[in-house]
Amino acid sequence: MLGNYLIGLREGLEAALVVSILVAYLVKSDRRSQLPFIWLGVGVAVALSVGATLALGFQSRQLTFRTQELLGGVLSIVAAAFVTWMIFWMATAARSIAGDLRGRIDAAAGRWWSLTLVAFLAVGREGMETALILWSNTRTATGRDLPVGAPTSTTPLVGAVLGIATAVVLGYLVYRGAIKLNLTVFFTWTGVFLVLVAAGVLSYGVHDLQEAGVLPGLNAHLFDVSHLVPPGSWYGTVLKGIFNFSPQTTYLEAAAWLAYVGTVLPAFVVVLRRRRATSTTAPKPPVEAGA
Repeated sequence: MLGNYLIGLREGLEAALVVSILVAYLVKSDRRSQLPFIWLGVGVAVALSVGATLALGFQSRQLTFRTQELLGGVLSIVAAAFVTWMIFWMATAARSIAGDLRGRIDAAAGRWWSLTLVAFLAVGREGMETALILWSNTRTATGRDLPVGAPTSTTPLVGAVLGIATAVVLGYLVYRGAIKLNLTVFFTWTGVFLVLVAAGVLSYGVHDLQEAGVLPGLNAHLFDVSHLVPPGSWYGTVLKGIFNFSPQTTYLEAAAWLAYVGTVLPAFVVVLRRRRATSTTAPKPPVEAGA
């Protein structure tokens, strides 16, 4: 539950901040009449994301075990790819996201469908990423060997909903000016966290493909620490929910995890350093005459 809460909070807060920027700009520029177009785009994006999450959950229960594992493995890898792209995009766009969104609104002036599309794309991207990650994590928490039609726990989804609800409240407080949020610091630390989350999702996807018989080495375990981290313990549940940690990890799962973290985390640090160097060496704007 905690892992999905944090994912819901992180992804939800990013979407909430985008919406708050869009709304605040329209209000400050005296274009309140265009706000319904923004909310229309947000509503469609939320409905699509919820529909995708439910469709994945319901459809997967009707599939054979092998097909479930094959679909789960592929979508877990896709989810890891989406998260990776988002991590690097936010690392480079954190400082300019507000200006970029304002520019899109100005460019869409006079075209209601353009405003709706801006809001839809901004929120929909986060929603689809969240849907894939939550689906993967929910399968982890509820068990991959349940028979067709068997009931599953709703705890992972409850955690995600609570995280999103918290994000909505924080986004509103940011909009109202009640709290100040340093986007650069926020996206830096959550970016590091999401690298580890995505590595776990990727590793879980590899295990699914092993279960489906697509990849070898299902019974070749690098380590088995089930006696130290029992799957039913609270700390085992936390590690599984947040990082998809498995007490029984195969060589291929571990290799995927290490390869991902060993590649993405250093690259993320390099991007952050380049951004910091660029921001400190960028020329200051000229001083206006008489200032």
